[in-house]
Amino acid sequence: MTTMALRGAVTRARDLFPGVLASAVVAAAATFLSQHYGAPVMLFALLLGMAMNFLSSEGRCAAGVEFTARTMLRVGVALLGLRITYGQVAALGWQPVALILVSVVATIGTAMLAARWLGFQSLFGLLSGGATAICGASAALAIAAALPAHPLKERATLFTVIGVSALSTLAMVAYPMLAQWLGLDARQAGVFLGATIHDVAQVVGAGYGMSTETGDVATLVKLLRVAMLLPVILFAVALTRARSAGAPGKRPPLLPGFAVGFALLVAVNSIGWVPPALQTLGGDASRWCLVAAIAAIGMKTQLGELARVGLRPVLLMLGETVFLAALVLALLR
Repeated sequence: MTTMALRGAVTRARDLFPGVLASAVVAAAATFLSQHYGAPVMLFALLLGMAMNFLSSEGRCAAGVEFTARTMLRVGVALLGLRITYGQVAALGWQPVALILVSVVATIGTAMLAARWLGFQSLFGLLSGGATAICGASAALAIAAALPAHPLKERATLFTVIGVSALSTLAMVAYPMLAQWLGLDARQAGVFLGATIHDVAQVVGAGYGMSTETGDVATLVKLLRVAMLLPVILFAVALTRARSAGAPGKRPPLLPGFAVGFALLVAVNSIGWVPPALQTLGGDASRWCLVAAIAAIGMKTQLGELARVGLRPVLLMLGETVFLAALVLALLR
């Protein structure tokens, strides 16, 4: 039995290897381009993956591309827990924590209502609003993993990643100038940047571009937003289970494995059992898994599908971004 299981594992690994390798190569190319040209790595991975769409349609790479888009995505989300400790949250004080809680809940709630008003499912509002309110492309991938299967799910996920990456880049340039124009001090500017810019890399770039103090505060506030990923994932799962009640088929688990892994790694990291070198290694592994996953999702997507999304999703994501920035500024005042 052990020999048969081993043979099965070897066969499975052999089937997955070409697609996983192709996704990893695209991820490496995207990382290289991002480091040299300063654009979001997720956006490069997505565009390069879409250019390699033929790999997922047939042939030896199909199984590995599907594995990367699903399993490696969940591993990458779980490893995000190594970036957060409870001590970081406590060091901020109660006011930034309250601001983040209010802004995340209000942004996601407003996005779900706006999505229904524009004719979409409220789950699309949860996906795009969660990406805007928490941590950009990483949050979009994590929330999508917790949502039920749907013919348009991958297209919605890809559009969200594209939109949130583009808006995050614009915010990285515009928000520091807005903070200076409004006369925010270093701490206020750090809270504003950390609470509104979507992706972690852009928060770091914008914050430390203003001052060291602003960068430190912005990074901590951003990590607090990342910590909100777990309750939002649980909310997405609970909503999915409620909607599937009475429907045929297996209901999703209340606690997805990757969400449990995320929570456990936050707890272990907070206790101090994870050495700095392992934290760095885990963060790098998380980033590589997520970049490879979005490259694989890009490979599975037809470019024509994104061209048919229309103007309404663009308006929804732009409105979410403006709403979040206005809300944070109002709370700071």
